[in-house]
Amino acid sequence: MNQLDSYIGRLTLRIFLLAMAALTFLFSLLDFVQQLSLVGQGTYGARDAMVYTFFTAPSRILQLAPVGMLLASLLALGLLARHAELTAWRSLGISEARIIGALIKLSLPIIFVLFLIAQYMVPTAQLLAQRAQEAALGESATAMHNGGFWVAHDRQYLNVHNFGFDKTPEDIDIYQFAGDGSLVSYLHAETATIEPDGRWLLREVLEKKVEGTQFVTTSLPLLTWESFVTPQHMQLLQLPTTTMPPVDLFRYIHEQKRNDQQTETEDLAFWSMVATPLSLLALVLAAAPFAFGSQRSQSAGRQLLIGTLLGIGFELAQQLIFYFGQRLSLPPVLTALAPSLLLGGVAFIAIRRAHVSLARR
Repeated sequence: MNQLDSYIGRLTLRIFLLAMAALTFLFSLLDFVQQLSLVGQGTYGARDAMVYTFFTAPSRILQLAPVGMLLASLLALGLLARHAELTAWRSLGISEARIIGALIKLSLPIIFVLFLIAQYMVPTAQLLAQRAQEAALGESATAMHNGGFWVAHDRQYLNVHNFGFDKTPEDIDIYQFAGDGSLVSYLHAETATIEPDGRWLLREVLEKKVEGTQFVTTSLPLLTWESFVTPQHMQLLQLPTTTMPPVDLFRYIHEQKRNDQQTETEDLAFWSMVATPLSLLALVLAAAPFAFGSQRSQSAGRQLLIGTLLGIGFELAQQLIFYFGQRLSLPPVLTALAPSLLLGGVAFIAIRRAHVSLARR
């Protein structure tokens, strides 16, 4: 049985790697063409567009991996069916579930590699892509949303609205609250320099302190603030939530919820990451009925067509569920996981029907 798993796994893995190379190249080419529309702005040229496309490739691999596994499963099982190997194995008492299990065993290390890419490669590559693009365009960072990002710690709240060209925090608000929830002090700074030891040197500071029932306002050219945000944390917070490391995003959400902050966008981004391996497994299951129910005369082109249509249909279903989930304020976990769970359920029913059909033959 281990030899069977190894045989199916090697065949499927070779096709998966070829499919991922082709899909990544195709979608990278489309992204490169889109980046060419920025050529001529600042010093942005075709070389800069190519660099940006290269550094955003890891995030593209994560997005395309489920479809790549779908195509690999379809083509591998289709090839085995055309060579009558599936029929021979069934005559030896090897069930469809055993064959699908070999594909799922292959999926597990692929999912682990995708996690490593999401945790370590994508954030660094995304930062490099942003910085290279901004340096060429001569623009400020734009990875802010909903009025910048908020970070809270020990009744202190930091709000950074924007980042300058050299990643300098701009338009900064810092709130300090007492244990009973009353405001103690408020700081506003135009810019800040992050020192090597983690402290912030605030510039053009407006400080307001609550003394009794009045605010005492002070203007300062410079003020040192003992920050609770590390430089590494600052880099991560500049990223879109969809490209933050999953572990760090989970910790950030936990910290925000602990401080009673809204995290709908971050929750949806995190559960969408969790949905990636589930969608990969669901698409593997969805490929099986077409192979077990197929005839030996079916071509690889037909399998590719089935895989393409199934992948497009799944993507459209995801977009629709995401749209209605946000419009109806459904729980992010339900919005993100529903497409994969529904597809997995439908695929399981289709596999059972294919098994009954083959048994009758």
